[in-house]
Formats: sequence, structure tokens, C-alpha cells
Amino acid sequence: MGPMIQFHFGAVVLAAGASTRMGRPKQLLRLGDRTLIRRTVDTVLDSAAWPVAVVLGAHAAAVRAEIARLPVLAVENREWEEGLSSSIRAGVRVLDSFSLSLDAAVLVPADQPHLSAGSLRRLAEAHLREGRSIVAAHFAGHPGPPALFARRHFAELLALSGPEGARPLFARHAGDLATVPCPELATDLDTPADYEAFLALASTTP
Repeated sequence: MGPMIQFHFGAVVLAAGASTRMGRPKQLLRLGDRTLIRRTVDTVLDSAAWPVAVVLGAHAAAVRAEIARLPVLAVENREWEEGLSSSIRAGVRVLDSFSLSLDAAVLVPADQPHLSAGSLRRLAEAHLREGRSIVAAHFAGHPGPPALFARRHFAELLALSGPEGARPLFARHAGDLATVPCPELATDLDTPADYEAFLALASTTP
């Protein structure tokens, strides 16, 4: 456990999307007794990540109400329509200014119902073990989110633009990239069919 004590990483939960394919705010979909955004933020708070910034955009007021009593930094991204990059910039900017002692930031999407604190811990452990400056979850055949970026990548994250988010950094820094197998994260909730399938499976799983 030793080195973990010295390693401080914050988290950016990306919850600004408009959920156009879902047809309603997916952040507010109910999974059991909690909404998807509440479940995601609770999971991140259960991990070693601190501080936790939650980036709001479309449906900001409704999503903010869901996380109102949680110890997180709610960040409103007024440029959310530009896509994921604008939310990454908004979240990393807050983490960067909030704490100069942060060693890294982990970017966490708000639509992976099987995300666990263990997934985030494995990213941090891989970073410490392998010394790579970027560690991404690996599922569905390629690296994806959540992904941890050492502080030296913050300037690049702050310079991102467009809908693709941080993915271009995986290719740009292929030699600095480690991946952690997280097959459970292949489930994301983008469409009504995804949601129905998830609920159906959840109701048959003991």
C-alpha cells in the first residue's frame, strides 16, 4: 500500500451531455434506488480520488439537484454543446486550480453502470506499478474511459477541442499508455434499448 499514500489523484465526472440518443437525461435514469449520476458520483467518492469535480451542462439544474448534498465540486460547463472536450477542460481547470499537490486526474464518464471504486483503484495501481503517465480501462477491444492522466498531461487536456474528448492522447502517447482490463465497463447506457436491457438483466441477477 505504501506509495498510494503519496499519490494524490482527483476525478472529473463528465455529466454534461444532452443524451440525445436516450431521448431524456440519462444522468437521471433510475437504477434501483439511485439515479445513474448519483450512483456514479457515490462510486467515485468511495475511491481514493479527491477532490471530485462533476461537470454539468445540459439539464444542469436537474443533475445538480441529484448531487446537491455530496462533497463534490459542481462545475457548470456553458460550452457543453461543443462536446466532451469542453467538459474535460472545465473539470481539469477546476482540479488544477483547486490543488497544486495533485499528481493526476481520472476522467470518469457518467454512463457506465458497472463502474466500481475497484476499477479506479486498478488504474491508480497500474500507474504506480508501471510508471506510465496515462492509464486507461480496456474493454471492447480498445482503451477507453475511465482514464487516468498524470499531471504533466493537464496542459494537453486543457487544450482539447471537439467531440472526441481525450482519446487522441492515447494514440499520441502510445508509449506512455498502460491499460487495465475492465470488460464490465463495455456496458454503457446510450439508448432506450441499452437501458431496458440493463434493467432486464439487473432484475434477473440475484
